Amino acid sequence: MTTPIKLYRNPKSGHCHRVELMLALLGLPYETIDLDMANGAHKAPDYLKISPFGLVPAIDDSGYTLADSNAILIYLVKTYAPNSDWLPHSPKEAAEVQRWLTIAADNVYAGPCAARLVKVFGVPLDHGAAVQKAHDLFRIMDLHLQDREWLATADASVADIAGYSYIAHAPEGGVDLASYANIRAWLKRVESLPGFVAMASSPIPELV
Repeated sequence: MTTPIKLYRNPKSGHCHRVELMLALLGLPYETIDLDMANGAHKAPDYLKISPFGLVPAIDDSGYTLADSNAILIYLVKTYAPNSDWLPHSPKEAAEVQRWLTIAADNVYAGPCAARLVKVFGVPLDHGAAVQKAHDLFRIMDLHLQDREWLATADASVADIAGYSYIAHAPEGGVDLASYANIRAWLKRVESLPGFVAMASSPIPELV
């Protein structure tokens, strides 16, 4: 592969970071294209041809375009690392991965992601409800990780990549991780993977 994959993103979006992290962990060449979303770049006609709902992230892989972060993770692994542990083939392990992808799209989005949207981006959501949902999720996750290293299988998988970004940056949304030792250890394991790249951090705002 010689042509870099184009990643359209907001550099402080966890959805975008999970795609960039997967690209980096797979060792794929890519270039980031930061959209001026404050001025509507994600709603421009040319971009809507790539991402019809006007959302980030999206990729352009030599003319093949795809939006939705979890779908992009699947595409990248199926295309460039089809025999790897990132996406297991056994029915039970594949189902476990899918379960955590669903959790990333639901519980993570409604909890730590939503809380961070309020504090970092000023999105008018119910911050208290989002923080509560985050802690509800983290209590279950921390127990789940008590006797295992990774979320879905014995090895790191796309499930871990999908969950990492918003959980690692939960404190930016006012969600304290201090009580969740197993989650914090899991985050460190993800950060120790060869090729890991961090997401741009935002200053942690004062909680009001």
